[in-house]
Amino acid sequence: MKNNIRVERAIKNLTQEELANKVSVSRQTINAMEANKYVPSTVLALKIAKVFNKPVEAIFLLEKSD
Repeated sequence: MKNNIRVERAIKNLTQEELANKVSVSRQTINAMEANKYVPSTVLALKIAKVFNKPVEAIFLLEKSD
């Protein structure tokens, strides 16, 4: 699953640490999501979308499968 977390953080001028604190996870979790190495739970995805005031679909993108 791809995501736009890094872009959205830049728009809001948030560090990984600041976003992590807002959604109650570690900075490493945010880093792993941005590197597409970790797929968040539905609850975490919703929390992140709420921070950015955008729908989940605007932040997280399903990759097309063959």
